[in-house]
Amino acid sequence: MFILGNVELLQHDLLALFCSIKCPGNVIIRTFDLVRAMREVGIPIIGGFHTPMERECLDILLRGSQPIVICPARGLERLRPPRKVRDGIETGRILLVSPFGPNYRRATAELAEQRNRLVAALASAAFISHAAPGGKTEALCREIIAMRKPLFTVDAPENANLLALGAKALAVEDVSVLREQGAQQSKPDGGGAVTRRQPAASASATGSARNRR
Repeated sequence: MFILGNVELLQHDLLALFCSIKCPGNVIIRTFDLVRAMREVGIPIIGGFHTPMERECLDILLRGSQPIVICPARGLERLRPPRKVRDGIETGRILLVSPFGPNYRRATAELAEQRNRLVAALASAAFISHAAPGGKTEALCREIIAMRKPLFTVDAPENANLLALGAKALAVEDVSVLREQGAQQSKPDGGGAVTRRQPAASASATGSARNRR
């Protein structure tokens, strides 16, 4: 695993953030409200921030001070993140994590699927704004539930499929409990241990990535 930034951020109970490429307008508005609340509460977030909706959420989060872990669907070699992300890396607030080596210079749908599984594995819980019925994001929801990790979504008719799978509806006034629930319902045996061993296993990759900057 290749990393760039403050590896200690992986020790937090991270909340994974996902959203399908297309998102209903009703869900978009509620998602922005929830993400702003997450920012204000200071919930550590992890995600690929690849879809349009996810990128909008990252922009909101970057205005706060909570830890953020970004997982690109490509190698970190020659990756040029925006100024706010670079500044966050320098201050220790943001960490870049990728399972892909320097030969993977472009994101693909296949790499994105692998990346999303890594995000889910590193997280203690997940928030999925919207997942199209029968799509890849919905399939990821099933995997997260199979991991026995808490799954949250926007309470909207458009998310009936996620609620039927077992996702919990999340309201703005309930955001403050996410950190507590993530700690109480942490990763299963093995999953949590793997996550917390990652930094030691990736120490050399961290140094080489920094040297390449």
